[in-house]
Amino acid sequence: MKKVLVIILLFIATSSFAQQKETFDLATYTVPRDWEKINSNAEGVTGYAITNNISGTYCQIAIYKSMGTMGNAQLDFDTEWNDLVVNPYKVTAEPEAGPAAAEDGWEAKSGVAPFDFSGGKSIAMLVTMSGYATRMSILILTNSEDYQTEIKNFLESVDLKKPKMIATNGTGNSQPVVSTNNSESILGAWVTSASDQSSWRVNNGVMSTIWRQYILNANGTYYFFTKTFDPLMDKILLGKESGTFQINGNTITIAPQKSVLEAWSKKDNTNNWGKLLNTQNIPLEKTTYRFTKHYFEGNQKWNLVLQTDKATFRDGPFSSNTSFSNAWYYGPLSPTNLAIELPSGH
Repeated sequence: MKKVLVIILLFIATSSFAQQKETFDLATYTVPRDWEKINSNAEGVTGYAITNNISGTYCQIAIYKSMGTMGNAQLDFDTEWNDLVVNPYKVTAEPEAGPAAAEDGWEAKSGVAPFDFSGGKSIAMLVTMSGYATRMSILILTNSEDYQTEIKNFLESVDLKKPKMIATNGTGNSQPVVSTNNSESILGAWVTSASDQSSWRVNNGVMSTIWRQYILNANGTYYFFTKTFDPLMDKILLGKESGTFQINGNTITIAPQKSVLEAWSKKDNTNNWGKLLNTQNIPLEKTTYRFTKHYFEGNQKWNLVLQTDKATFRDGPFSSNTSFSNAWYYGPLSPTNLAIELPSGH
């Protein structure tokens, strides 16, 4: 992970740095010499700052606790930019993107933009690192180039460890177990897909597919997306839902706050998003599921198994897999289980 952040800031000169090692959440890093820790009342963030009262310059570094991925590195960055930069600091300029980099299962995206602060000009630099169904961000604010060396050295020192849920399959053990109800182990992105298997469609090769994806964040919020593609339809359907969830023992209650269904044209008559045609609201469906994180030895994969007494509009018909009754099976992101790619700007 160190090399990822170095690549992003190669344009900054190198120098020696202090030896004060700190750890926050998944990140271990070196605090620049003479910087003070910021006392913040906000949960899930720690930070450091330096101020020169004579020159009127400052620099702040904020490290945010890891959360579940939004599905891919670019979407993670866009979401964090909106939540951590645009909303709190009223930054209107589009971020100038830094070079993307990847190492050891992590992919980093970065961006910089100017903004007005305390009667002067400042810049906001955001680095978002995505991997293992997780995202983690570092935000840097400054009004001077005097701190380039400290910024570079700090980012160079950052090292991310793999989330426990990935490194140990969510169980705390080095070997897989059959199932677990560890609530922390279900955070992140989970995806499933289903196809219309009617004999006519199979015989004529016009299979329709619907993808469903949960994103469960550590702060108790969630996103749910669906994508429906049918060769016989002239449009692609995109479902978008957001809200909160609460875990109690082996149950999870999904409480939507907003749910819409969008119709998009097909770009070049393919499975790619064209133009937004219309949007309609979907009735909110609060649901309590029994959940299990189950390891299937046959395909050597974990699944998030959700069960209810009756099928939901959100999840569709129950799975034909009878390992669990009245159930749906969602798998973690992988090269063969990809996140739903949303239209640009979503």
